[in-house]
Amino acid sequence: MTSPRPELADIQALEEALHRPEVRRSRDAVEALLAEGFVEFGASGTVYSRTEIVELLIHEDGNDNDRLRTTNYTLTSISHDAVLLTYESERTQNDGSRRHVLRSSIWKLIGDRWQMLFHRGTIKRG
Repeated sequence: MTSPRPELADIQALEEALHRPEVRRSRDAVEALLAEGFVEFGASGTVYSRTEIVELLIHEDGNDNDRLRTTNYTLTSISHDAVLLTYESERTQNDGSRRHVLRSSIWKLIGDRWQMLFHRGTIKRG
């Protein structure tokens, strides 16, 4: 995936890798996917740095009974070496409650690979 114009499937696969417990628990894997200078605006309103996200993910309990469903992926080119991925997620907890979040990520071609530079989650109302 060294092309400056990636396909939706390529960036979606990178994004979804970050949803998998085996990737989330691997410092090397997470650091390979997140660019230096990465920032996340969480659905909770908390701002996270790359270092904070890496530490949170590798130490995550990761309840395997939680179910995450993602839909409505779109990819928009924002420059010759950056794209915006947007999608929706729904997580069903063990208690049956559901959390719907609108998500957006900026992926940038750095060297010969795509890395996430920014992510935002916004709780979807109604």
